[in-house]
This record gives sequence, C-alpha cells and structure tokens, in this order.
Amino acid sequence: MPQEHRENFFTELLKFAIVAIIVVVPVRLFVAQPFIVSGASMDPTFSTGQYLIVDELTYHFEAPQRGDVIIFRYPKDPTQFFIKRIIGLPGEVVRVSGGNIYITKTDGSTMELNEPYIANIGNGPDQTTMLGDSEYFVMGDNRPESSDSRIWGPVPAANIVGRAALRLLPLQTIGILPGSTRLPQ
Repeated sequence: MPQEHRENFFTELLKFAIVAIIVVVPVRLFVAQPFIVSGASMDPTFSTGQYLIVDELTYHFEAPQRGDVIIFRYPKDPTQFFIKRIIGLPGEVVRVSGGNIYITKTDGSTMELNEPYIANIGNGPDQTTMLGDSEYFVMGDNRPESSDSRIWGPVPAANIVGRAALRLLPLQTIGILPGSTRLPQ
C-alpha cells in the first residue's frame, strides 16, 4: 500500500472514530444504556440473562406510571441496579393484604389492583405503606422471590434510572417496552 493511501486510510479511520465517540457517548450517558437481568424476582416477565436497553429520557418529560417496569438504583446501596414494576405512585397508600394489593389514591378513592402478569402471588406479612411526594412502591412479578418495597421501602424518584425500552436477547423474546402494562392510574 503506497504511503499516501495509508495516511488517507488512517485519517479516515480517525475521523470515523471521533464521530462515533461524539454520537455514542452522549447517547449512552443521557438517552439509553444496557441492562442485563439477574435473578428470579421478575419471572416470568423477565429471566436471568435477558439483555435490555433502558430508556433514560422519557421520565424527564413524563412521570412514571403504574405498571411500568423500571430500572433504578437500590435505595440501600445505590451502586446496585434493580428491575421492578411500579405498583404505587407518589402520595398514595399501598396496602398488601393476603397477596392482594389495594391502592388508596390521592383523591381518596380505593381500588384493588388487577395484576394479570403475576404467576406467583405473595409472601410476607400484610402491610400498609404511605408514599411521600416523590416515592414509588415497586414489586417484582415473582412475589415470593422478590426483594422489593415490601422489605426495604419506597424508591425515591431520584433513584429511577429509566424504563425497560427494548428486550434484545434472547432473540425469541425481542420486544419494545417489554413487560409494561398500563394499569389503572
């Protein structure tokens, strides 16, 4: 390869690398990031080893909703990331009784949560949790195997990283907004 072609090749390669860094780094830092599911707490909705892309942008423009599957920093150790489903919204009262979930909304009305995605219902004692203005009550879909708000309390809004936007692996489970279901608000 002549010297001139070699220099052009390396110059073009360097330009490509710089453009790739300029595009990829902001997307990775502010828009989306990868997440690999670990553990049985979200079975059957998510299984260990599934590869997700987390949407970090949406919740800057709209509030998380009941039924959204979110990735967040564990309140007891913010270096760890968890995946759970939003059950209770800020200002609500969540009552767990006999494996059923009852929500007292901010307007004072009460509803029983219908959760068609649950395969294994409840463990643990009955309890009532009052949520603050920026707190969410989250639970895993596999209730007997889930460490969630029933054990360590609500998730502060500041700990929410984003929602599960894409499931990429394994290929037979690929999907957009996997596991999300809009529950009554």
